[in-house]
Amino acid sequence: MSPASYLLERAWVDGAVHDEVLVAIEEGRFTSVTVGGPFGHSLAAAGSETGGGPRPTRIPGLTLPGLANSHSHAFHRALRGRTQRDRGTFWTWREQMYAVAERLDPDTYFALARATYREMVAAGITTVGEFHYLHHRTDGSPYDDPNAMGRALIEAARDAGIRIALLDTCYLSSGFGQPVDGVQVRYSDGDADRWAARVAELPGDDGTVIGAAIHSVRAVPAEQLATVAEASSGRPLHVHLSEQVQENDGCLAAYGVTPTQLLADHGVLGPMTSAVHATHLTADDIARLGATRTRACFCPTTERDLGDGVGPSRRLHDAGSPLTLGSDSHAVIDLFEEMRAVEMDERLATRQRGHWSAAELLTAATTTGHGSLGFPDAGAIERGHRADLVTLDTASPRTAGTGANGGTAVFAATAADVTQVMVEGRIVFEPGDREQIGRDLADVIDRLHG
Repeated sequence: MSPASYLLERAWVDGAVHDEVLVAIEEGRFTSVTVGGPFGHSLAAAGSETGGGPRPTRIPGLTLPGLANSHSHAFHRALRGRTQRDRGTFWTWREQMYAVAERLDPDTYFALARATYREMVAAGITTVGEFHYLHHRTDGSPYDDPNAMGRALIEAARDAGIRIALLDTCYLSSGFGQPVDGVQVRYSDGDADRWAARVAELPGDDGTVIGAAIHSVRAVPAEQLATVAEASSGRPLHVHLSEQVQENDGCLAAYGVTPTQLLADHGVLGPMTSAVHATHLTADDIARLGATRTRACFCPTTERDLGDGVGPSRRLHDAGSPLTLGSDSHAVIDLFEEMRAVEMDERLATRQRGHWSAAELLTAATTTGHGSLGFPDAGAIERGHRADLVTLDTASPRTAGTGANGGTAVFAATAADVTQVMVEGRIVFEPGDREQIGRDLADVIDRLHG
């Protein structure tokens, strides 16, 4: 890839929005980032840095680093708009999700994931954390390649132009002490040792991190938690935690402790671990997650769609647990809405405003999110980092008059305001792509539902 330079009208750099930011990119990384200065001066600087070559391409609007979607279940995208007809709970919704899980094979999973990841790219997401537990054939037997489904997700991400952390998930039980049942046989490797042996065969590369996940304390017996933690040492480890009160009650009945305490007792918590949802926590749970620097991944659009509740995001952060964000079930794929919802949900829960600043929420969606997925060199417009740029239209009906600042991105913009996305120096989305992305999604989902 040839060296290139861009003059960003406005950009979020080092925690603030600046006018006229000149970036130079070579081999997919920022080689220089120059902030401020008169317009003409910036162009002159660019000419000197490129040896008097072509002037930089000007990018109007507000440009952010790439966003990290830290929690995704790609196949859930097929449920959007199809599960709202009846009253129910997370558990009744889960039965509809299981019905979709029964219909997928490596080819259809690739097609659905590719279309879903293209929608993410169009929303400014440059890295996805895929919480992957759909491993085997419908009868539970392995494919000829035991990692066929995981490889389909990796290839789908590569085709879509997005990086992926494949969080290969250990799932061994339908509930505390209960064997897997029904479609869950697709999820189980039998025990944690066999899970670890299978995951060890998955290849990573510069755009693919092979991480791990514990589906939940109800799905992995306590005596096997340490095996997963040890097998994932040094890599991202994610876990659904206390999403439902029923899960907490079941854990207390089975083990006499909360899910957070159970994970702590078996060495699961720590800076490489992300607790997904973390909705129904005790004060001791919050303190323990913070003390271990375990990250808290909130997915507000899914948590409200499923009626999960509002988690203690600010209390976790203040205790030492960094915030990340995910779109989870893809009821919405819009990290701007996820950022905004963290603050708005806190307002509803406390009847007070001003819990989270725009800068804090942008950090959660960029640098902290990428770090949680094993890409610490992404999520910032900074020399040496991966050259991801997401540009917003600052004159749309949503963003006009908002000041083109961090508040514009967090409290006004939506995914529809994204005008261009660059991943490692390569443009992977422009507005003209939206129509084709929509057609691809409609085609694969309609075929899946028959």
